[in-house]
Amino acid sequence: MADSDEGKMGIWMTSALVVGTVIGAGIFMLPVSLAPLGPNALWAWPISGIGILCIALALAQVSRLGGDGIQANIEREFGPTVAFLVAWSFWFSNWVAGASLAVGAAAALSFVGAPFNASQSVVPLAILCVVVLTIVNAFGVRAAGGLSILTVAIKVLPLLAVVWLFAERGSGPVPFEQLTPTPITFANVAAATALTFYALTGFENATAPVGKVRDAERTLPRAIFRGTVFVVVLYMAAGTAILLLLPANVIVNSPAPYADVLVSRWGNVAASLAALTIAVSAFGCLNGLILGTGELTYSLALRGDLPASLARTHGAGTPVAAQVVVAILMILLLLANSSRATASLFTFIILLPAAGILPLYAVGALAAWKANPNTGSRLIVGVALVFVLFAAYGVGLEANLWCLVLLAAGLAIRAVMHRLNSRGGSIPLGEAIPAAPPGSSA
Repeated sequence: MADSDEGKMGIWMTSALVVGTVIGAGIFMLPVSLAPLGPNALWAWPISGIGILCIALALAQVSRLGGDGIQANIEREFGPTVAFLVAWSFWFSNWVAGASLAVGAAAALSFVGAPFNASQSVVPLAILCVVVLTIVNAFGVRAAGGLSILTVAIKVLPLLAVVWLFAERGSGPVPFEQLTPTPITFANVAAATALTFYALTGFENATAPVGKVRDAERTLPRAIFRGTVFVVVLYMAAGTAILLLLPANVIVNSPAPYADVLVSRWGNVAASLAALTIAVSAFGCLNGLILGTGELTYSLALRGDLPASLARTHGAGTPVAAQVVVAILMILLLLANSSRATASLFTFIILLPAAGILPLYAVGALAAWKANPNTGSRLIVGVALVFVLFAAYGVGLEANLWCLVLLAAGLAIRAVMHRLNSRGGSIPLGEAIPAAPPGSSA
């Protein structure tokens, strides 16, 4: 197998993947769910920001172990079964989150006007987004990485615009809007933290590509840390601003709260442009999730945890069959929930991916603890683990139970797959798994 860096992502594309898979529909739709929690949301942002940064630092340390994917790195520390459970929960978290992103892109377009504003158009538009981006990803990681750079440059604009309006209003005579008078309690702060935490997830997709990041041991840690810091600061500012610029009852009933804020200052044309950038944001994030989830499917198939046919690659080691399966799962989830209204559809599939990503964060932090005995490093890991427990509490019992059910189902599927696949077993611990050569079966 060739060790050429041709067709791999460098620091800019990897950083764009980090930022692009965090900034999606989550931040733009999140005010709908946060507004009823009032001042609890203001506490949630700094808690989530600190927690996510500590987790990002932990995963950055783990990524130094090698560039052959997060499953291989966890395998080195805890063996194939734990690595499978982490990859499996990461995998189902991603494609469920992808469905919510597709809904977010379609909902943002509804603000532009006909023919996008019909309620029955949300699901078909969401499905179209999934199909188009699966085709883009079929051309390889550099095609997806290039799209990430383009969409990141666009998607930060409405966030910066809202921060500007927040600063402008704060220096003028018009007071900020009143928050919903919800009592500040541990349970309410935890619920708000679970939601803000979900909006900050996604950076971990940079750890999913198998042998497709140039100089991964250096590139991944830098991209993960810098990209996450950028997004956390931007989100804390924009997420707080939106709750204080619009009345709570308006936010709850809005399909695009950020666009609504811009109407009052710059009119409908600016708001329509903002809605388009929000749709682009969700579109770009979905691009990163399809890339990451396809790579996770490929990694699982390499070990015989999923059908061996999903480990076949084309072109520059692109797992097209795996990407198609991911797209089908997203589309089925969208169709299964097509009778729900936009806001309830988004909320319905927001907490399960948050619960599903927690095993990765917890085990990744433990792997960082094991790999680096430095006191400062372990202090950061300790904070990350405490935050994971707090986020699990905030996500709620129902989502966590569903996560456990899906993990159990994953173990059952793995056992069946190992019997059916002729390869069986797992890749030997510590063995690098470079991208397969063009047109080969891995």
